[in-house]
Amino acid sequence: MAKKDKKNKDAKKAAKQAKAEKKASKGESKLKKQSKKAGDDIEDDIDIDALLEQLAAEQEQFEAVHVTNIDKPTKRTNGTIVAAPMAQRRELFLFGGEVANSQGIVHFYNDLNVYSPDSDTWRRYISKNSPLARSSHSMCFHPSGIMVLHGGEFSSPKQSTFHHYSDTWILDVETKEWAKVDEKRCPSGRSGARMTVWKNYVILSGGFRDLGTHTTYLNDLWLFDVMNYKWTQVEFPQTMSMPDPRSGHSLICYNDELILYGGYTKVKAGKGLQKGKVLTDTWTLKMKSDIKSLRWERKRKQGWQPTPRVGCSMQLHKGRGYLFGGVYDLDETEETLSSEFYNTLLSYNCETNRWFNSKLKARKKKEVFKKEKVNRDKELEDILNEILKNANLNDDDDDEESESLKTDTDLESKAASDEEEEKKKEYPVRNQMPHERFNALTCVMDDTFYIYGGIWENGEVECNLDSFYTIDLSKLDGCTVLWEDLSEIYAATADSEDEFDDDDDEDDEDDDEEEPTDVKLIAEDEEEEEEEEEEDATPTIPDERPWLPHPKAFESLRNFYVRTCAEFLTWVIDQNRDTRGKGLKTKAFELAETRWWERREAVQMEEEELEESGVEAVIEKDFSKVTKRR
Repeated sequence: MAKKDKKNKDAKKAAKQAKAEKKASKGESKLKKQSKKAGDDIEDDIDIDALLEQLAAEQEQFEAVHVTNIDKPTKRTNGTIVAAPMAQRRELFLFGGEVANSQGIVHFYNDLNVYSPDSDTWRRYISKNSPLARSSHSMCFHPSGIMVLHGGEFSSPKQSTFHHYSDTWILDVETKEWAKVDEKRCPSGRSGARMTVWKNYVILSGGFRDLGTHTTYLNDLWLFDVMNYKWTQVEFPQTMSMPDPRSGHSLICYNDELILYGGYTKVKAGKGLQKGKVLTDTWTLKMKSDIKSLRWERKRKQGWQPTPRVGCSMQLHKGRGYLFGGVYDLDETEETLSSEFYNTLLSYNCETNRWFNSKLKARKKKEVFKKEKVNRDKELEDILNEILKNANLNDDDDDEESESLKTDTDLESKAASDEEEEKKKEYPVRNQMPHERFNALTCVMDDTFYIYGGIWENGEVECNLDSFYTIDLSKLDGCTVLWEDLSEIYAATADSEDEFDDDDDEDDEDDDEEEPTDVKLIAEDEEEEEEEEEEDATPTIPDERPWLPHPKAFESLRNFYVRTCAEFLTWVIDQNRDTRGKGLKTKAFELAETRWWERREAVQMEEEELEESGVEAVIEKDFSKVTKRR
């Protein structure tokens, strides 16, 4: 009986298990049918490692950077060109921009074009992980080896609708790889903002948003920490004096002082109308680690002032902000707009708060590197070593020998580099500035000022200029033309001349007809700027350190240092008691270089006066060589 009960239990247990298996099989079949119906076929036998390898390959392909050698970038406007003077490689980075065809259809770019001045080559870098196509964005280089990009705009092909980006991207200047910053708190979407660098921060200021019905201009200030990729907005007291909202302004940082100049904004000019306002004010902000204590201060105008203009921004170099081109609307009405375009190169001295107009001079014949020049450098080195020896500040003998060997090697390499420069492709050099334009892309690397593209208008016709120039800021001896295409300007001026001839023929017929009056736009809330007592623009520039040697007219930095190195080294020894040998020589040259740039404008004014009187160079007698009278 017990055996029978046991068999019944086993049978029930087996039947229950079979029923459960049947139910599970039925459920699995139902799940597969549902998955198949939804287009998601689930398989349990997928190799997870193979799947991960596939995803990694797709991600690698997505982040891959494709490089192409090109003759030059495609024509564009409203992009950004930024210099990256890294120790290993010095390059210019051109990103984004837009171009309009003859039908007015606008195309936006998101390719990265990199120019190497050393090899005179362009390369295009394209990646699926690049920022979306845009123009009028802001981009800045940080010495840590990254580019920071923010904002910009995109529009429909006929520019009937606009979109302003609010994203931030990081570009590794070595690998040319992009990475998007995942940060919720960041500057709002905008175009025309400006960026600069201070310590481990990238500073962003201003910009505008086009909302279709009206345009909103901004005056907020943001700091981007390159250490943790975080944005922080600077909050100012409501009672504090602030710069007006603006875009397209200048923003540079020199000696822990943020300098903001000019820009463009719009104010009300009647019901439903806005009038453009060109700003010419200068503001400074002393940067501190405690951002809550930052305060804006308006600078008083001193000496000569440039005429108002927009479409140009300063580029910092040796304590100066260099600004090229621009445009100013002379008369703005509801139907007409007349403008004046510029092609001048202006410099703003950050320390003295003064403006200067930089003029080009005729280029002198290149001095050939000869053996006599090597001997002079050897004599210079002996003089410096003798001064250090008398002051018991020489390096060890081994270091002295290695320094001497290094000097000889440097001279030989300099001679070789000069020969290589002679073999490089030569470009035409003009003794005049490029054609007038605004919104030209500019940057500075070493002592070279780069000008790329720009816009020029003839009435309602907009001409996009395809050109690339360089100017040596230390010499100002001409403008080098790497390429130039002004065909749009020639076509526009030719068409306007034909229209002008047609208008002359119809003048007699139109004399009897009354023309509607064109109402000039007047800003309702445009405040009159405070009248500032400007100092007389005197030709003399005060010297804050008259005890230091002064550069002479037509004297290069190298010749100035050769002539005054002993004095600078003696001065440096008195000020740096803990430094020896090579360190003192380095400090002496740095002081000489600072002094040379410090008095640059004063020397240029002296050179202009001499050139007006017919003097093109000053040759001094070498009293070390005794000559007999015959």
